[in-house]
Amino acid sequence: MLVAVFRLLARLPLSWLHVAGAALGRLVYGCSPIYAARLRENLYASGVCSGEAQCKALLRRAIAETGKGMTELVAVWFGSDERVAQMVVACEGWNVVEAARARGKGIIMMTPHLGCFEMASLYIVQRQPMTLMYRPPKLAWLEPLMIAGRSRWQATVAPANIRGVRMFYRTLQQNGTVGILPDQAPGAGEGVWTNFFGRPAYTMTLVVRLQRATGAAVIMVFAERLAGGQGYHLHFEELPTAQFDEAALNHAIEAQVRRCPEQY
Repeated sequence: MLVAVFRLLARLPLSWLHVAGAALGRLVYGCSPIYAARLRENLYASGVCSGEAQCKALLRRAIAETGKGMTELVAVWFGSDERVAQMVVACEGWNVVEAARARGKGIIMMTPHLGCFEMASLYIVQRQPMTLMYRPPKLAWLEPLMIAGRSRWQATVAPANIRGVRMFYRTLQQNGTVGILPDQAPGAGEGVWTNFFGRPAYTMTLVVRLQRATGAAVIMVFAERLAGGQGYHLHFEELPTAQFDEAALNHAIEAQVRRCPEQY
């Protein structure tokens, strides 16, 4: 029933969903003092803005963009294949993906919680198979919706547990592609402490272990949300792996976030 309702809502213009999302973002911010305080603290401590006026302006944009990230999932997960494909209006750097595939090694696609990260993965699986790791949401009823939305084209979903990790290793050993959100908080014993925007952050070790074990290429992808519901601009960038570690991982995420901090 919910899937049918969301497929109906997915017919709405993306601009309408983004307007509703911006309003939702402001509502959540106003109704949740704990969330609001955490958002302000993280933004001001990050160093991505300077001065009270600039930080306040960025905060207002971040509140709206966070809401857009929730409502746009209706269109991204449940829109028709044709409509979802048309939402990407520009792509920069896809050639690095083709070059990595030509080298005959696996690829680790890293998509931080920046912009519309769901659109980034859907763009890729339209063009090649990819195994995606997902963490079950706290609200159990959301899980089947998440799986339905992500299991499109050539996507395979893998749970964030030992079985999913084994699926990742197997895919990379077969020179395939895997996708992961590198800025998720890892479980106990699955991370190390390293700086992120000048503060210690418990950072997952999985990406580094996968790369070292398989020699896979590491590519960062970011789906920038365009103003006015115009769609998305994708950015692909291959990272050097000669000295790739958790510090380098966080530095690469920081570099992407600084390009569009309000969407993080």
